Amino acid sequence: MLVRKKTISRGILARAKKIKIIVMDVDGVLTKGELIILDSGEEMKIWDIKDRLAYTIIRKSGLGIKLAWITGRESRQVTARAKELKIDYVYQGVADKLKPIEEIIKKGGYRYEDVCYIGDDWLDIPILKRAGLAVCPADAVPDVFRYAHHRTKVEGGKGVLREVAEIILKSQSAFNKVFGGYAK
Repeated sequence: MLVRKKTISRGILARAKKIKIIVMDVDGVLTKGELIILDSGEEMKIWDIKDRLAYTIIRKSGLGIKLAWITGRESRQVTARAKELKIDYVYQGVADKLKPIEEIIKKGGYRYEDVCYIGDDWLDIPILKRAGLAVCPADAVPDVFRYAHHRTKVEGGKGVLREVAEIILKSQSAFNKVFGGYAK
């Protein structure tokens, strides 16, 4: 039996072509949303290696796409990962995510159509409604689905950013620049 690979719609590619910054939630998007809390009180999260490579390919693309995290929780691990991955904007402990996105847009000289936002829960809906490209993981809260232009094939914490990065790179003609050498 021939399995057909799902293609990305022209509408999604047109939106992705305009993206200059990818803003995302952390828990439920970059992680599965599960926490391990040690006796010390420190939180541990599990991060997907496919997403880790996504940061590299975005930077290697030469497109100058910036990266931002806006998360409702506060965690030393998020601070450490953000520093390690050179995330351009990081906001933690945020209940109203519109405030930091407005600040990012103002600082970076962006418009909402330049923003790809990836979110999975109620706190993300106000930004999903405004983003040029609104994306949610396959296992997002069902109410989020109606505000997303694209639902990923994968669940949160299983390569969501990687899937989104590939769509954006393809739409902006940078995919072969990054991955062309591997096809040989």
